Amino acid sequence: MNWTSFDTWIVITGSLCALACALPGCFLVLRKMSMMGDAISHAVLPGLAVAFMITGSRASSAMFIGAAIVGVLTAVFTQWISKFGNVDRGAAMGIVFTTMFALGLILIVQAADHVDLDPGCVLYGAIELTPLDLVSVGGYQVPRTVIVVGAVMLLNLVLIVAFFKELRLSAFDAPLSDTLGFSSQFLHYLLMTMVAVTTVAAFEAVGSIIVIAMLIVPPAAALLLTRRLVPVMFLSALVAVLAATLGHVGALTVPKWFGFETTSTSGMMATAAGFLFALAWLFSPSDGLVARWLHRHRSSGAP
Repeated sequence: MNWTSFDTWIVITGSLCALACALPGCFLVLRKMSMMGDAISHAVLPGLAVAFMITGSRASSAMFIGAAIVGVLTAVFTQWISKFGNVDRGAAMGIVFTTMFALGLILIVQAADHVDLDPGCVLYGAIELTPLDLVSVGGYQVPRTVIVVGAVMLLNLVLIVAFFKELRLSAFDAPLSDTLGFSSQFLHYLLMTMVAVTTVAAFEAVGSIIVIAMLIVPPAAALLLTRRLVPVMFLSALVAVLAATLGHVGALTVPKWFGFETTSTSGMMATAAGFLFALAWLFSPSDGLVARWLHRHRSSGAP
């Protein structure tokens, strides 16, 4: 395996994308809204397509605005359908995101004839190509995607630190949050906006499918290891970075074991995240399958 500066930038890009997703993902999992991350990740496609069709470019500002608007609308429509239509929240999410996703695909196909837009890039990502698109920062050439996802990751971190007490309270007890003057509805839409902006920032690098994995899998693995929120967030970040690193190393080495030349790096990153979750599921000190088996074995009095 020949490791180059390209590989280093790919790992940095994947790690920043994974971190940016895992931070708000912790609160999605705690709120039992994992499906909402899936919904927004798919539903922002119309916002992207409309931004492309209006501006004729892939300007980050236009993408962020389009994704944020559609992301918030997805959350609003889901609540409306659930509340006024007396529909289960999970079903409401499924209705909204499939409809929005289908509309987005139609618009993307139309936009692709007029602007530089590759539908495959939106769905599957092109993290292997990110080191080719460079910008100058302080005399150094840095991939543009690193700047974009790094800025979003820092924004998410700042917002979570600034509103940590409020987000934690609304995640565990929304009525109490409202009683104490912290609007759970505002915090809900703030979280949805974070997820939408993070999704579109990571689209070009890792694609929509991998964003969903990084939003949910690292926090879910961390929750198997501890129930305290701050350690959960640190462990989630660790799992995210490990998944990105192991995923790229696996993309370089594993295909050759089976006679293939190469494979999708972003796909291997998601696979690595699933592998790390499986380890947590098996060996968690309190909730792991091995710990449960040992507890039952001891309780049964077996020698």
